[in-house]
Amino acid sequence: MILRILNYPSPTTRQCSNRTLVKSATIAASCSSEAAAKTASSIVAHQHHHDRQFSSLPHHLARQNNGMVNVLVKSTKVPRPSLPKINRLKKPLKQEEVTLQHVPSHMSYAGSQRMPITSEMRIVKPGEDTPSGIWPVFRMMDESGNFRKPDYSRHTNVSKIIPPKHHDLLQLQSALTIQYPHFKHHFMSSRLFQPSKNPYPDMPLKKEEEDDAKNTLLRAHRQMIRLRQMDTILHNSQRQGRISFYMTHHGEEAIHMGSASALSPQDVIFAQYREAGLLMWRGFTLDQFCNQCFSNDYDLGKGRQMPIHYGCRALNYQTVSSPLGTQITQAVGAAYKFKLDTMKNKEKEAAISIVYFGEGAASTIDFHSACNFAATLGTPMIFFCRNNGYAISTPAEDQYAGDGIISRAPGYGMAGIRVDGNDVFAVHAAVAEARKLALETSAPVMIEAMTYRQGHHSTSDDSSRYRDVDEVQAAQDVTDPLIRMDKFLSHYGWMDNNAVTSIGDEERAAVLRAMEAAEARPTPTLESMFTDVYHEKPPHLIRQEKELRQHLVKHNIHHH
Repeated sequence: MILRILNYPSPTTRQCSNRTLVKSATIAASCSSEAAAKTASSIVAHQHHHDRQFSSLPHHLARQNNGMVNVLVKSTKVPRPSLPKINRLKKPLKQEEVTLQHVPSHMSYAGSQRMPITSEMRIVKPGEDTPSGIWPVFRMMDESGNFRKPDYSRHTNVSKIIPPKHHDLLQLQSALTIQYPHFKHHFMSSRLFQPSKNPYPDMPLKKEEEDDAKNTLLRAHRQMIRLRQMDTILHNSQRQGRISFYMTHHGEEAIHMGSASALSPQDVIFAQYREAGLLMWRGFTLDQFCNQCFSNDYDLGKGRQMPIHYGCRALNYQTVSSPLGTQITQAVGAAYKFKLDTMKNKEKEAAISIVYFGEGAASTIDFHSACNFAATLGTPMIFFCRNNGYAISTPAEDQYAGDGIISRAPGYGMAGIRVDGNDVFAVHAAVAEARKLALETSAPVMIEAMTYRQGHHSTSDDSSRYRDVDEVQAAQDVTDPLIRMDKFLSHYGWMDNNAVTSIGDEERAAVLRAMEAAEARPTPTLESMFTDVYHEKPPHLIRQEKELRQHLVKHNIHHH
């Protein structure tokens, strides 16, 4: 159904035109049903909203074009403004036709529970009234790749404002701010819409597209593709017997790039095992990922860990450990140290710890202990729960009877919010606001990100034995975060199918090169097994090393 909103008032009058009311009354009178009449009345309300929205624009910034408002600005360069101003676009904005589009009011990823969706980001703080019924899910962008209107709009008139310059982040930011004013704060403060001062080292640097290498949003999109390509190839390499183990992140990439881009480099990450994208965002290279999975001499862990148990001190990413939930209590201790440091030195750069875990890990005693300690001690940190519907083979409905994990936050005296984990923009906004609140109040914040695990739990698992294949296919077709991101970029002329395919081919080739190079490297030296624990090797380790070497000689086993 195509609608065109007519009879915008002249910018000089700055008031609602009577002709609009007459037109709308005529529409309502011609409708054959009460529901249709209500639709026409909603057009009147929508018209009044836009009249108020554009009435504040100076006369030279507004022009009527077949009854639709385009926003113009002078062609003068201005510095990047701070909130709440908006950037001024240099050329007339291209505005597409207005289409009536349904806005979903509920969603269901994990299990069969239907959760209400909200466009209002509200972190429920201790002492505030909790949501009645099921906690709502904060979402900014729907599966269609369109941003949502406010909650009271069950249908939205989608009229995209297309920035004139290709891949210009600030122009896109301005266009979105004009089109979706209720998200203005999120757009203007989001780091995803802030270009880097220098080219990102992991972005291809092409002379004709030099600015793309500084484009944070395009980097997030490319890294989502890179992570998926890496998962596919390394998963297959395990099936071929080339590595011993692997776990994929299919369907959860928006959580990684959305949250990682909202954190600061000094924030310490405690991951579970399905968060490699956060490490990728911080600069961990494909070579380093593959070196770890192949346990060669370039592996930072010197081959002492299972594949995908990454760690990097330089990037403030604590090494993954296999036992479930141990990282949750460790994150509390790190956050408490940050709090003590800040109390001693007010000038020190503020930092938080953030711990990631699945809804299954929330059933461990470590989770309870960590939440109680964090809230009681007032530690600046974020508890980030990835609720992907399954704890290995156990579905969410068999794990708890309550409303997910976020409903437990008030019981611990902790602030909390539930977010759509497949919406990279909503995840970014929620983590940025939670980080700010954690530092301001020196208290923990819990985030529950609703998502869906598209792949098997690991290479040791066959998920087809406990869930329907059609269920997985529906998630891949409808709720996939990468497809949602592709749609958004294509709506604004930033991406098409050929471009997405080209990026996928480039990243696939890069992963293959890194994997082949890592596979060709030798294993760590035998001596490295006995180092890095003590400053000086104690007698018992010297004895064990000697016994091992004698054993290898006896059985004619060669090792460098």
